[in-house]
Amino acid sequence: MMDALNPIALLVTYLALVAIIMARYVVIAGAMHWALWMRDENKVKARRLTKIIPTRKVIRHEIRLSLISSFIYAAPGALLLEMWEAGGTAIYSGPVTTFDGWAYVLLSAGLYLFAHDTYFYWTHRVMHHPRFYRATHAGHHRSKQPTPWASFSFDPLEALISAWFLPAVALFIPIHVGVVLVLLTIMTMNAVFNHAGWEIYPKRWLSGWFGSVMITASHHNLHHTKFKGNYGLYFRFWDKVMGTDRGLETGS
Repeated sequence: MMDALNPIALLVTYLALVAIIMARYVVIAGAMHWALWMRDENKVKARRLTKIIPTRKVIRHEIRLSLISSFIYAAPGALLLEMWEAGGTAIYSGPVTTFDGWAYVLLSAGLYLFAHDTYFYWTHRVMHHPRFYRATHAGHHRSKQPTPWASFSFDPLEALISAWFLPAVALFIPIHVGVVLVLLTIMTMNAVFNHAGWEIYPKRWLSGWFGSVMITASHHNLHHTKFKGNYGLYFRFWDKVMGTDRGLETGS
């Protein structure tokens, strides 16, 4: 039976998570933006995807929405952490020492990624419907050519729709706390890389199995510049199954 939650501890955890999420966003997105957009293009070891130059106004908009989203994403995260402390989640810890244990660690990581990708794909498509677009997704698409700062620039309603999913799954499907940390890292880096406006992966990767399965900036950038299609988050699976895969941006 789960112990009762302490509201003071919940508030402290929430405020700490807000600070952590904001700091992580500023450090990672800021470093990537400097590395790609602030240096001499000839020194950048990546491929520019379009000729569009994001304006300062758009970048400020990306940062503002991302910081607002931090307050929203922190809420279910804080609740999950406090419920874990109280024994009310499916998160477990401790050393993994058996083959079966490691096999499940890998299986659970793949399951969570695919579940998240599936949820994102379908909610993303729904948010592109004219009836819902303005209230849920218009803010994100003010970035015709996104920058790393756009990685979490969601309208509040969109952030609310997406923020609860993985914490809710962690109430029911067992996952090691180490896998949770790995998944959070993957989510952050994936969001920043895919909105970078530059393709950081080698062309040979994109022309092989990696590019045919995984979503990179070349795939997601086309979603921003062409608006429709390429709705996935990590994998091209649902886009291919549903006929919404528009391929890869070839670059400027």
